[in-house]
Amino acid sequence: MLIARSTYHHDYTGSRQAPADLPAVLAGVLAAAVTLCVLLLCASSAGAASTATLVIDGAGDGHGVGMSQEGALGYAEHGASYSEILAHYYTGTALGQAPAGAKVKVLIGNRVKTLALESYVRGVISAEMPSEWPAAALQAQAVAVRTYALTAHAGGTRFDVYSDTRSQVYRGAAAETSSTNAAALATAGQIVTYDGQPAITYFSASSGGHTEAVQDAFGGATAEPWLVGVADPYDQGPEHHWTVSLSFATAGRRLSGLVKGALEGIEVLQRGSSPRILSAYVLGSGGRTLTSGGELAARLGLDDTWAYFSVKRGSSVVAEPDRSGTSAPASPSPTTSPPTVPAGPGGGAQGPAGAPESTPTGGAVAG
Repeated sequence: MLIARSTYHHDYTGSRQAPADLPAVLAGVLAAAVTLCVLLLCASSAGAASTATLVIDGAGDGHGVGMSQEGALGYAEHGASYSEILAHYYTGTALGQAPAGAKVKVLIGNRVKTLALESYVRGVISAEMPSEWPAAALQAQAVAVRTYALTAHAGGTRFDVYSDTRSQVYRGAAAETSSTNAAALATAGQIVTYDGQPAITYFSASSGGHTEAVQDAFGGATAEPWLVGVADPYDQGPEHHWTVSLSFATAGRRLSGLVKGALEGIEVLQRGSSPRILSAYVLGSGGRTLTSGGELAARLGLDDTWAYFSVKRGSSVVAEPDRSGTSAPASPSPTTSPPTVPAGPGGGAQGPAGAPESTPTGGAVAG
């Protein structure tokens, strides 16, 4: 405005250039005004983004493949036996016997220790599941631990399993309790088999209400007929459902490298059967970046890849775009009867049911 007044005064005193210069000056003023408006709008937009919150509604704890420990607890509390529990989570399987005199090579620190199979099992059960849980749940855990030890080959020919959550947590004699030792004794030598062969028995803390197929949970894993997604109605533990809220600034920092420009949201593209996220776009002001559910969970600090995203601004909450075609499911309603278990192939029980996040090197999550 000072420029305009000064020019107008100059024109009033007789400058012959004023009429020619005036349109240019007015254009300059208009351009400055437009720029100021744009800056104000950008500042307003940035302010709105800074006050937005990314809300994540999720379920489960772990990879969700195979047996859910919280679900096993629920089944045991509703009268299911350990064979019924195992048959539910490992589709089409039977109970078989481990080879006589079987040994397990465990990597403890930098040293490989060779243990008798039953001694190893006793040192794992309470490290993976609370020892005060019902006998049927502990027995199911004992069989799953025993089978996993015989089917995992985390160290190739050097060792079979790690002593931590990369495989199963082994704490030796310090982990032994009367209840878990009784579970090991009651199931001595028993393993899960499919078509007569030992079947790797992944398990996790909580399925969130539905387990996941192994090929969808672990990138590059081969589909296995006993490791398919199944409803898990008795999984009702503390991680059955959870909600995480992050400011856009925090979420943007955690997704650094995946965000082009400023974070604008997350668009889910594909889900598995559970429905855990398989792929998604991280949306930024400068474009979008394709990522996996596992990467999102790891970056955002989520317990599981079962997640739905929305954005909260003030009292308004708007769901983020989701092209998976799967709406947020309600958990299946628990019934009051244990699963139906018809006879399975090769004897034993079978029921209706049924690696690390990207490379199968382990199948357990500490309980």
